[in-house]
Amino acid sequence: MSALHAGDPASFAADVLDEGPAELEFVPGVASSRPTKTAAGGALIRDSTGRVLFVVPTYKAVLDIPGGMTEDDESPKAATLREVREELGVALSLGALLVVDWTPRNGVWRDCHQFVFDGGVLDDAVACDPELAGVVYLTLDEARERIYPSLHRRLTLAVAAQESGSTKYAEFGREV
Repeated sequence: MSALHAGDPASFAADVLDEGPAELEFVPGVASSRPTKTAAGGALIRDSTGRVLFVVPTYKAVLDIPGGMTEDDESPKAATLREVREELGVALSLGALLVVDWTPRNGVWRDCHQFVFDGGVLDDAVACDPELAGVVYLTLDEARERIYPSLHRRLTLAVAAQESGSTKYAEFGREV
């Protein structure tokens, strides 16, 4: 079982209580008629030379960054922490939110809010998840042909956000 959030458990519980009773529908059925979006969290992790850490999934033909989809009632930061722990076997302390990116529906996948957090520096990472064939450190130019174009754009923004200290908002990897 994963944590629902990445913050202090006592503060979170107090905040839930402070929010009051669950909201009821004024017009029955309205909530269930709304679209369901997905969310995913990932970590921009670099080695000491500045190369980006990519995971090599066994279930798709492209590289990705450590992270993954949120579970029900799980925050994007908590999902990122959980996935990094599962994939790399390390408990990172994530830094700032670098990018929030909206991606459109793609085949069977719904549109999604993608959150990229600063994962800091980690040399010599290894894959610890059977869903991964390994990990590789690459520059963004070296990775370009091995990742989706939208991920390349998103990571370019994430590196810029990391350097500037300013979070970026994007749609399909393009800052808007």
